[in-house]
Amino acid sequence: MGTDSDTTLHEIKQIISQFVEERDWLQYHDPKNLVMALMSEVGELADQFRWANNTESHALAASPDHAEEVADELADIMMFAIEFASVCNIDISTAIASKLEKNAVRYPIEKAKGSCKKYDRL
Repeated sequence: MGTDSDTTLHEIKQIISQFVEERDWLQYHDPKNLVMALMSEVGELADQFRWANNTESHALAASPDHAEEVADELADIMMFAIEFASVCNIDISTAIASKLEKNAVRYPIEKAKGSCKKYDRL
């Protein structure tokens, strides 16, 4: 596998599917268990930044001591999310495009630019 610039999402999905099939794990990869796995991995990523302020979090993510661990946790999250999409027959690109269209309506630039408020409070 290469980098983001030269590996397609389709290729990543195939690699993950092959990895899961070779280990006969599909029997455990139902939507509920994949969501639970995702949640636990998000918790492990959050733990990398526990008690750090915003500035410190940038430094932690870039530091040689933590960068690999942060990348590993993100990889776990992404792999479970991609596997969830496969199991649920969700086309990730289509889902993202659809959600961005909805968010563009909810968060129009003239109201949302520079604001962290939820759409119903803009």
